[in-house]
Amino acid sequence: MLCAPSAPSRAGGPPPARTEVTEPLVWRALARGLAVSPAWGTWRSAVAFDAAARRRLPRAQHLLAFNGQALGQLRAARRAGFQTLTLVSATPHMSHVARRQREAHRRHPIERPWAPALLRRNLAEYELAGQIMVSSEHVRRSFLEEGIAEERLLSFPLTPDPRYTPGGEGPAEEFEIVYAGSLSVAKGVALLVDSFRRLAAPDLRLVLLGGWGSRGMRRFLAEACAADPRIAVRVADPLPHLRRARLYVQPSYDDGFGYSACEAMAVGVPVIVSEDTGMKELIDEGRDGITFPTGDPDALTAAIEAAHRREILNV
Repeated sequence: MLCAPSAPSRAGGPPPARTEVTEPLVWRALARGLAVSPAWGTWRSAVAFDAAARRRLPRAQHLLAFNGQALGQLRAARRAGFQTLTLVSATPHMSHVARRQREAHRRHPIERPWAPALLRRNLAEYELAGQIMVSSEHVRRSFLEEGIAEERLLSFPLTPDPRYTPGGEGPAEEFEIVYAGSLSVAKGVALLVDSFRRLAAPDLRLVLLGGWGSRGMRRFLAEACAADPRIAVRVADPLPHLRRARLYVQPSYDDGFGYSACEAMAVGVPVIVSEDTGMKELIDEGRDGITFPTGDPDALTAAIEAAHRREILNV
């Protein structure tokens, strides 16, 4: 079970009392299924999907598949004489991701990184693919740095769903900070929690939207929100929370794009993102967002505090 705050208090009032909420069954099942490690679970899922897709591969001329779960499909398509083999890379080059995840897990060794388990598989996919689609300049540079020829890289833009627009009742009276996505060390969630807890302001709130994939992260979050009633962990539609938020934080150690930060900006919420995310390319620095050095808790704490004091951004 995880603790989470009850309804927000009015500005200047006492922190909300803690209440116990039951984990949704889907996340309890997920935690049991990945009890060995997130790395093993991610590898197993990728291999299973790839094998199923390969068996169903029809006669065709072109293959478009996602990295980490395409090796069997690429091999089969090549044998069948497909004209083009295109890999969509949802992440930077996996060697880059693996290095960043090792850094993240050295700081917070509460779960094992998944990228090293998929590194060999991704490298083989890069060799087989004729073209690799990338969603940001951050991703493109990571492939160029690893020796992938520029002519093999194709850009494709990402945009938020049209439903992400300003609306609702507007920001909460409390200074609500939102993160949405996977609750993992690699996504910088532990870094964000530690940085947030350094700040004592009673009107600050941190809402983490998503699910965890390891018992280590589950315990970490349970201890954090039990110790600090300003922290909430929920599984919910992010849109209503974004419309209440004063600030969105994307603290990932490496993100090819960072969709949820883009959704926050579409709603009109200023963002703080790490330097190792494609989202930084959409930010007008100092106006609708700022970047901070990846993995730096002091810089992240300082940025949140400055936003809370209205010294930066329009919050």
